Amino acid sequence: MTLAAQPAPTVLRTAPGGASATDLVDEIYVGGIWRRGSGDGIDTVDPSTGEVFATLHGATADDVDVAVQAGLDTAHRSGWSSMYVHERAAVLHRIGNAVEHNRDRIAALQTLDTGKTLTETRALTMSAANTFRYMAAAVETMDGALTTPRGPWMTMSTHEPMGVIGAITPWNSPIASDAQKIAPALAAGNAVVSKPPVWAPWVTLLLARLCEEAGLPAGLLSVLPGPGRTVGEALVRHPDIAKVTFTGGTNTGRHLAHLAADKLMPITLELGGKSPTIVFADADIERALQGVLYGIFSSSGQSCIAGSRVFVQRSIFDKFTAELAERAQRLRLGAGTDARTDVAPMIAAAHRDSVARMVDDAVAAGATLLCGGAVPTEGDLAVGAYYPPTVLTGVTNAAVICQEEVFGPVAVVLPFDDERDLIEQANDSVYGLACGIWTEDYRRATRIANTISAGTVWVNTYKQFSISTPFTGLRDSGLGTEKGRDAVRQYSNQKSIYLDLSEAPLSWGHRN
Repeated sequence: MTLAAQPAPTVLRTAPGGASATDLVDEIYVGGIWRRGSGDGIDTVDPSTGEVFATLHGATADDVDVAVQAGLDTAHRSGWSSMYVHERAAVLHRIGNAVEHNRDRIAALQTLDTGKTLTETRALTMSAANTFRYMAAAVETMDGALTTPRGPWMTMSTHEPMGVIGAITPWNSPIASDAQKIAPALAAGNAVVSKPPVWAPWVTLLLARLCEEAGLPAGLLSVLPGPGRTVGEALVRHPDIAKVTFTGGTNTGRHLAHLAADKLMPITLELGGKSPTIVFADADIERALQGVLYGIFSSSGQSCIAGSRVFVQRSIFDKFTAELAERAQRLRLGAGTDARTDVAPMIAAAHRDSVARMVDDAVAAGATLLCGGAVPTEGDLAVGAYYPPTVLTGVTNAAVICQEEVFGPVAVVLPFDDERDLIEQANDSVYGLACGIWTEDYRRATRIANTISAGTVWVNTYKQFSISTPFTGLRDSGLGTEKGRDAVRQYSNQKSIYLDLSEAPLSWGHRN
């Protein structure tokens, strides 16, 4: 399918926040070609001010068709799918190095787009750089298998590219999520069509430019911003998409899983969470306080693994909860570009308002508000998507605020009496993504870690990641695994090959 010629794109106004205006060009990347999207305009808003700083014309289902076909053609024409793994690895290393070299540029753009602090966006950028380099090393050291023969054959197991991968990424950590999906898919020899979030599309487009400059064959990667109901749906339904990897909300993930099932297509889903973080009486209280604060209030609580349910042993409950609320109240709310900021604005006013409604409903239902809980109405904070660190108590784990994902800077503190009581409450959730445990007793920590239903458990720390360590969710938190050395295999088809070593034909049939 070909599209009509598009008007020449224009460079948008000078970007605030230290981002470069040259990174805000009204172009999407379709099949190796930069051009204005054929879809509706998408206004992108600075969460710290509420002001539109750029407009991007998004993609359509027709763009998905073009991108998928270009991916199929390029993977074969360029030799990417059959290239020696060390040659693919060399390109991925160059991409990783380019990301690191442009870390300040990427961080500034991501802070503008998402509101996150520069400290966080710099860390996410370096995570992305390291992901490309790690996946390069992983694919270069992955061997096929010469399996043990059980007959007159030589038998082996090999892995091959799947074809074109659809990657749908979230707005809360675009550059890191991009890398976690794109890098292993490319390493395995596939093409990728990426759909970045409507609320934060610019960093993914910048990553595509860096991939192009690093020597990735044009057409192998496409970036198609646009609404999920059009671009995302078209991507998942497309007959030539071999697999989809999605990070986002559980309801959307469940819908995409149904679409994938209709195609008998594999899908990886990294979805929501309502993660417990547990403080025993014997914990190092200072470390636990700092860890709990970081686990829920960093990223403004906009994290699938946020430690939003805080279980504290009853003997220290009152003292710990009071100190937690006092410290939360002292956290500085401000713009992500301000080095003094602890808690930055949320992604958008609409999302901030949904968080505020959940808190208001919880208080109306009987929760006790210890701090926060009110949208700022004065000064610079009044114009941005700000919401203060909020601590609630006085509810049971059955409360709506404890069962539904808030995705904001809201902690609910609950008491527990003993391990049995704790496990029963902590596992009483449809989610199973992460857990934090604070105790000096590592035998206890091991018991709890092995009993909690969660894909990741941290002991005496929280929200620490390594690209070498697999990440997965249980129950409504997702399907499949990301990260780890075997991530490349998630984007490969396995094949078995038998080489006959006998000197006689198969003996079969009474006349032979």
